[in-house]
Amino acid sequence: MRVRQILPVVPEKVETTALSTDTTTADFLYEPSKQALLDRLVPLYVQIMLYRAALESITSFFAAQMTAMDNATKNAGDMISALTLQFNRARQASITKELAEIVGGAEALKG
Repeated sequence: MRVRQILPVVPEKVETTALSTDTTTADFLYEPSKQALLDRLVPLYVQIMLYRAALESITSFFAAQMTAMDNATKNAGDMISALTLQFNRARQASITKELAEIVGGAEALKG
């Protein structure tokens, strides 16, 4: 299980690259205002994060289900092979017994 904090929203830290020489932070003009943007974007962000968590949960479930079905298929194949071998041995033993009885009966008749 993995836990990820959604609220309060904490901005991610962006590392500066060697090419970035600008150390000042530019203030941009926002239209609509910063607060109006945040009022609209934060609920969307939370909704998307919850949707993502639900999708990851469903994906995890299906992956586990596929693994279980793959294991069940392999086990069934192994069981079929073992039972086929057991059946063939029993059939071979029955045929050998019948042949031995026929040969024994023929030898008794020659007597």
